[in-house]
Formats: sequence, structure tokens, C-alpha cells
Amino acid sequence: MSQQQYAIQNNITFYGAGSMAEAIVRGLIARSVVLPSNIMMLNRSNAVRLEELQKLYQVKTSNDESAKIGILQSSSVIVLAMKPKDAAAALQQLGPLLSEDQLIVSVIAGLSISTMQRLLGRNQPIARTMPNTSSSIGLGATGISFSTEVTEDQQRIVTTLFEAVGTITIIEEKNMDLLTGISGSGPAYIYYMMEAMIAAGVRGGLTQEQCTELTIQTVLGAARMVQQTGEAPSALRAKVTSPNGSTQAAISVLDEGDFFEDVIAAVNRCSERSREMGAALEEEI
Repeated sequence: MSQQQYAIQNNITFYGAGSMAEAIVRGLIARSVVLPSNIMMLNRSNAVRLEELQKLYQVKTSNDESAKIGILQSSSVIVLAMKPKDAAAALQQLGPLLSEDQLIVSVIAGLSISTMQRLLGRNQPIARTMPNTSSSIGLGATGISFSTEVTEDQQRIVTTLFEAVGTITIIEEKNMDLLTGISGSGPAYIYYMMEAMIAAGVRGGLTQEQCTELTIQTVLGAARMVQQTGEAPSALRAKVTSPNGSTQAAISVLDEGDFFEDVIAAVNRCSERSREMGAALEEEI
């Protein structure tokens, strides 16, 4: 395949080489979005990790401090994927190296665009993103907010990057914490529900393996039904809930426990905690 057939031909540097960076890189390469030789992954000290990534994906890697400046200066797109505690120092060092047309893409939770620009010391084009862990298997849901400096071409690059690992939703930055409560932490709510379903089956006499297989397929099927039919979850639920039937009996138990409102409260508390953590991070730096 020639380079002209790749959706993105820019040089992309992942500043940080953790699990989220790897998930994005895996998606980009699996879907032939970016040529592996156009991807650089930087890591401060873990040479073994970088060697593993290079072998798996044929990308370029480096932990050479003397080479880092040149790599960052020559990158059209820089994906900030380091730990939040390392972000301030990295952004302060990065600012003087940048030209005005280089795009910064952040996957750092809790760090606002305005704070990143303050740390950079310039109004750099920035895309703030919130992927979730399902991105690691190409089924992520990513929220994206853009600074006013981001061009249409740069927006296209960002959307293409994250469409390689799932679906995207463009939102105003003020709604990023709410998105965290729905999709950022959302997989954990579903896992918790699955835990309970499996436990019920095991307590009733089925094997752990049987319960796990049944639960996985049920959750997969329900999600696909909503996706493929286009019907609202409430409409699909009504179709399988006969009056005075067994499903209705189960839903009644959930309603007695205020399940619907508990889930809403959980999303809201997650959003609130995300705001609190973001505020603490920004105060710290």
C-alpha cells in the first residue's frame, strides 16, 4: 500500500507510551490510517516498553533526551499521553519548541485547554479528548473539544485519529466532565451489572463459565439491538416486557430499588468527582 492511500500523512508523535497511546496506535495501524513509519512514540525511561512497541507495530520509538527536541519540533501532531502528574513539566518544556501550526492532542484527564495553553505559554491549537478503555479493542467512545485555534484540517486529523478506535462525539469543553460520567467511566457500570448477573446465575446453580458466556452474549446482543434497529432502549425494553410476565417482575424489583435514578445519580457523582479531580490537578500545577 502506498503512503498516498493513508488517511493521515502527517508525522505524529505520542508523548507518552502507556496503554491509551498504544490503543490509539494499534487502531491507526490496524485500519491503515497512518503509516507506521510516520508514528513516533516517546518514553522517558522504559526502553523495554519502547522496544516492545516497536516490534509489535513497527513504529519509531525513542527515550533519548537529546533527540526529543528535534522529534517534537518536526511533528505535525503531538499527542500528550503522559500521566497527569508529569503534564505540567512536559507542557512547559514543550511550549518554546512549538511553531504556531503544530497541533496538540491531549488524552490527559482533567486538564483544561486554557491551562494547557497557559503552561505552553502560547495559544496553541489544542484538541482535548476523553477516550474510554474500550478504545483498546476498537470500540471506544471518545469525546473531543477543540480550542478556537484548531483549523478544519486539524479537526479532520483528530476525528480520523479517534475514529480508528471507535466512535467520536464533538462537545463543548464545559461538558467534558458529564461525558466522563457517561462514557469515560461508563464501561465500569456495565461490568458491575455483569458481575451481578453472573453472581445470580452461580448462586442459582449454573457454572461460572455458563453464567459468564450467557451474560456476555446478552450484553453484546442488547447493545447491538439498540445500534442496529435505531430504536430507543425504552422501546426495545417494552417489547420484551409483557404485562405481569417474568421480565416485568424483574424490572419491578429494579424499580423498587430506584435503579433508574441510582444510575443517573452515579453518572452525576462521577461527573462531579471528575470536576473535583480536574480542579485539584489544575490547582496543583
